[in-house]
Amino acid sequence: MKTLELELGERSYPIHIGSRLIDQAELYKKHIKGSFTAVVTNETVAPLYADRVVKTLESLGQKVRLVVLPDGEVYKTWETLQKIFDALLESGADRKSTLVALGGGVIGDMTGFAAACYMRGIRFIQVPTTLLSQVDSSVGGKTGINHPLGKNMVGAFYQPQAVIADLDTLQTLPPKELAAGLAEVIKHGAIADANFFQWLEGNIDSLNACDPKAMEHAVLRSCEIKSNVVAQDEKEGGVRATLNFGHTFGHAIEAGMGYGEWLHGEAVGCGMVMAADLSVRVGQLTTDEAERLKKLVAALKLPTVPPRLGLERYMDLMSVDKKAEGGEVRYILLNGIGRSTIKAVDDQLVAQTLEATGAV
Repeated sequence: MKTLELELGERSYPIHIGSRLIDQAELYKKHIKGSFTAVVTNETVAPLYADRVVKTLESLGQKVRLVVLPDGEVYKTWETLQKIFDALLESGADRKSTLVALGGGVIGDMTGFAAACYMRGIRFIQVPTTLLSQVDSSVGGKTGINHPLGKNMVGAFYQPQAVIADLDTLQTLPPKELAAGLAEVIKHGAIADANFFQWLEGNIDSLNACDPKAMEHAVLRSCEIKSNVVAQDEKEGGVRATLNFGHTFGHAIEAGMGYGEWLHGEAVGCGMVMAADLSVRVGQLTTDEAERLKKLVAALKLPTVPPRLGLERYMDLMSVDKKAEGGEVRYILLNGIGRSTIKAVDDQLVAQTLEATGAV
């Protein structure tokens, strides 16, 4: 097991990465105060890992309530969130109670949001079981739900007590889910570490095969990069926004197609190709570098051509992006592989990117 520490003063917490971690009671013990824990998971993950986590918590003397939610981005809603609150209230959960998020990004985001809101804040622990959640969404304290007009537009910054990333859970991922997680891995190299990006280019076969050693390095380096950025800018007032490279276009794809039609990582992978094209148009990235990124996205089995939603639809969807300020959308662009910046871009250039990439 390897452990990173996300340094946020009194809100600092460990990120444990390794094999056979979800059964290790000591990883949970020091982060639990009261006698009641609710494990929130979904219908896909529950049969695989819920019993093991429940038994581990019960070995610590916890009274455990299992909350099983429907699986999918389409269920990241107020209605589903209420099921968590219902379970907590029915069980008499108090301010010393703990939530455990067992699953992917949707479960982690909703469980964290529930923890932030219930009795104005209770503890929660992230136990991510997908590659996307291990390398990205479980780290940094972003929680929330979707709104029909925008992805993740309702939520809170609320840090977990710990992240327990068991790499063994990646072996049960369907190929599409593995590819979706690799999109966020590519992102970390693209925005912050050219050497890591080059390593990804040299290890495509191992990554596609979910080789344990390759996965360990991919998860560890991604968490190191994200932790460093979050420690500098917890609530996205500046540099943390660079972690949204590809997300402005990607969130537009998700919302425009209907949540769940494209996996988040698929949309981000394609969104990075679009953002790289835009980076070339503003003179910050060479065409060769943009092509390198596109080839890597394609090699890791992610889409590179966006759905045709139309120019007006894309512009409308991107106008409600969280990075917009004063009605002006700010894009995360590359200054080269491994370097990124935040910039407002003329709509005419954005329209050229949408046309060139096949979005309109």
